[in-house]
Amino acid sequence: MQSNGSGQGQESDLSCLNNAQNGESSSAGGAHSNGLISSTNNGNSGGTNNVAATGPGGSSTASGSDVGSIKKKKRLTQSEEDVIRLIGQHLHGLGLNQTVDLLMQESGCRLEHPSATKFRNHIMEGEWDKAENDLNELKALMHSPNAIVRMKFLLLQQKYLEFLEDGKVLEALQVLRGELTPLKYNTDRIHVLSGYLMCSHAEDLRAKAEWEGKGAASRCRLLDKLQTFLPPSVMLPPRRLQTLLRQAVEQQRDRCLYHNTRLDSSLDSVSLLLDHVCSRSAQHTRKQFPCYTQQILTEHCNEVWFCKFSNDGTKLATGSKDTTVIIWEVEPHTQQLKLLKTLEGHAYGVSYLAWSPDDAYLVACGPDDCSELWLWNVQTGELRTKMTQSHEDSLTSVAWNPDGKRFVTGGQRGQFYQCDLDGNLLDSWEGVRVQCLWCLGDGKTVLASDTHQRIRGYNFEDLTDRNIVQEDHPIMSFTVSRNGRLALLNVATQGVHLWDLHDRVLVRKYQGVTQGFYTIHSCFGGHNEDFIASGSEDHKVYIWHRRGELPIAELTGHTRTVNCVSWNPTHPGLLASASDDGTVRIWGPAPFQDGQELDSLHESCSGMDS
Repeated sequence: MQSNGSGQGQESDLSCLNNAQNGESSSAGGAHSNGLISSTNNGNSGGTNNVAATGPGGSSTASGSDVGSIKKKKRLTQSEEDVIRLIGQHLHGLGLNQTVDLLMQESGCRLEHPSATKFRNHIMEGEWDKAENDLNELKALMHSPNAIVRMKFLLLQQKYLEFLEDGKVLEALQVLRGELTPLKYNTDRIHVLSGYLMCSHAEDLRAKAEWEGKGAASRCRLLDKLQTFLPPSVMLPPRRLQTLLRQAVEQQRDRCLYHNTRLDSSLDSVSLLLDHVCSRSAQHTRKQFPCYTQQILTEHCNEVWFCKFSNDGTKLATGSKDTTVIIWEVEPHTQQLKLLKTLEGHAYGVSYLAWSPDDAYLVACGPDDCSELWLWNVQTGELRTKMTQSHEDSLTSVAWNPDGKRFVTGGQRGQFYQCDLDGNLLDSWEGVRVQCLWCLGDGKTVLASDTHQRIRGYNFEDLTDRNIVQEDHPIMSFTVSRNGRLALLNVATQGVHLWDLHDRVLVRKYQGVTQGFYTIHSCFGGHNEDFIASGSEDHKVYIWHRRGELPIAELTGHTRTVNCVSWNPTHPGLLASASDDGTVRIWGPAPFQDGQELDSLHESCSGMDS
């Protein structure tokens, strides 16, 4: 935020005038630096500081003629000047204008350059000709004088719209033809502006132009745009102090390992007097972070291979080697799960499940030797489609297109199909040995991990494909973040890897998990998907903060390999895990604890706090 001086004489007006050597008045044309009429004069023609020092009792200890006998003030550093200007801007926004006057007077600083003050006042008063003249004064203070054309365009655009709103069509036409068009800038926008001449009334104009209308609101917005072309030494960016404080709060939350609440950009929701810290044992964190077994589901009678919450978070589907899928309902207040439906008949067991985007349907797949795929109606519990193309197929993975009308499925024997809800084959891709699938939000691209230790993107519309991720070991499973930017991979013998799909780079390798050649499914989770969870062959559930390699929690309780975890998308304190021990554990926030219970909790929720 340091001032970038141009070396010209005007820049001397921007620094603090806190010693007699400057010899300049700190007011310009009777207007104070905050744009108000000054009630005091803190400069004189003799170039000496006319501010009297006062003693403890408020009596004057020196006059303007005795200023030479006063010990010279310490010269402010650049950062100190910046802080004073930031405070002054904030106080001015609160309407404490006299306080701003005194602050600027005593510090010898200017809130902004006098030319910027005139410019601001003329815009807020709608004196457009004067504002244009002010631009010529500001041009010498700008790092990029060419930006003056863009600033003039924005200013004239506001002038044109205000004339139109006032019904002064001829004046508006003159601005359009005689002032905006000769700038030869943004001709496309000029064509749009000319179309506003056809608006029949002011409300129509404001709606089509997406404009607040003539007045303080639109003029303030215009000033915010114009300020971006001016150096901060001339005019501070709008609400700069609030912006810096908000950035500081966001960075603290971003670095907080256990923060699991919805992001709130308002400063009113936090205290600026303390640093933001969440610890796993803190009461407010225990209300949000899943580190306590709140329920154990034992209805399956064999290994549980998969679990997945519905997109709306109201249901959980679990698939097991016992040939059944169980759908559980999440009670919204207690967040306890109760059995809703059991879907039977999957002869090979159920190793993968996928909810349709609207949660109306559930697709179930089996292990490697299963050639069938089941499409269930969740509401009725009826089987809508049982699909198989060939008994030689292996359909082990499935992903829904965002339109909810199609899905893709495939397996390691070289099948890769796109089908409709009735199981009819729409498209196929030959020779792709699929391990795991995901449809991106564009509705065109399907990501598929294959037996060549890579993830490729396949476009079924133009039949193109491209390499996106290349690993050195088999990719057993992967999932993608909500925004489609990040992919979370479970890599054989390596563990959990995070990839950036846009930049096609490996971002992070997470430590602690035990991953061999079993298929383990990890997930993103938390309010802002700041957390990552994965099962492990050492019977634990591991949780990491997305930006840290070491686990922040290790959840113990299962007695065999944890095959899959699923974080509830709408209840960020709810996590499910499925294990070969035949159980599904529901992890939630810890209840209020006394000291002995808290020690017991920490034994089952060990972690590596840092």
